[in-house]
Amino acid sequence: MYVGALEFDLLLGDVHSLKQKRSVVRPLIADVRKRFEVSVAEAGHLDLHRRALIGVAVVAADTEHVRDVLDACERLVAGRPELELLSVRRRLVGPDD
Repeated sequence: MYVGALEFDLLLGDVHSLKQKRSVVRPLIADVRKRFEVSVAEAGHLDLHRRALIGVAVVAADTEHVRDVLDACERLVAGRPELELLSVRRRLVGPDD
């Protein structure tokens, strides 16, 4: 069993309140979850209206599948015009770790 995780640090565009932040972050989370069947949640910067920290996790039987899913998630998030991807952290845990 292999577990992969991504941590996206995002700068949101024209957002001036936490309510507007939710209107950007919630559809992003729903889209990633629906397209890739992964666990995803807002995991940080909860009190900042222009920043978001989104976590994604996937479990699979082989590393190649985990990497493919994480790569696709990263491309989807990076391609969103309403936000700027500041950084991405990737972790992969396998049976030898």
